[in-house]
Amino acid sequence: MKICLIIPALNEEESLANVLASVPATAVDEIIVVDNGSTDGTAAVARRAGARVITEPRKGYGAACWSGYKASAGADVLVFMDGDGSFEPRDITRLAAPVTNGAADLALGSRTLSIEGARAIPFHARLGNRFVGFVIGLISAIRITDLGPFRVVNRNTLESLNMQERTYGWPCEMIIKAGKLGHRIVEVPVTYRPRTGGKSKVSGTIVGSIRAAIAMLRVTARWSLWNPNRK
Repeated sequence: MKICLIIPALNEEESLANVLASVPATAVDEIIVVDNGSTDGTAAVARRAGARVITEPRKGYGAACWSGYKASAGADVLVFMDGDGSFEPRDITRLAAPVTNGAADLALGSRTLSIEGARAIPFHARLGNRFVGFVIGLISAIRITDLGPFRVVNRNTLESLNMQERTYGWPCEMIIKAGKLGHRIVEVPVTYRPRTGGKSKVSGTIVGSIRAAIAMLRVTARWSLWNPNRK
């Protein structure tokens, strides 16, 4: 079973080298870094570390994730993780286990299942995350504690979702559709800490968090009416 790690990155030169160096050699078969219009040395850092670099000029977290998915042809399991150093790459194997052993179709890395991880998320971002997660839970009849970007999905599962979003709403669409289609979703606690370099495009400012929350709510509202059985 081939596992591919996809890292969407925008100006992550400061942290990316350490992130890539920390990925256990046995955890994944390939690493793809999607450069989403960086103006620093993100792409060069990724190449030096041995990652395959894909350039995605269309701005948007979902656009970067989609390009990584398209470039990962041949991989059976896809791991999505940020390149800012806030997540621990050594958690990849544990997070991927439910998917690789056939117990789940989608594994979500939860930052809030541990007190330390929850405290590392800025308060304003934590509130928005909790609210959107609650709404998605109502829509999809599943209980989730976090909307974090660290997740593992079976390729066939992801392909069945026909992902449309190219913004920060990508994670919301994925969960809602997976839930409505009856895919097996599990949460796994993961280590989370403040980013090791650069500035967050989402939780770094209140304005950024508000914009991300609006995008997520818009996506949630859009796909809440989606009926997978309707032609």
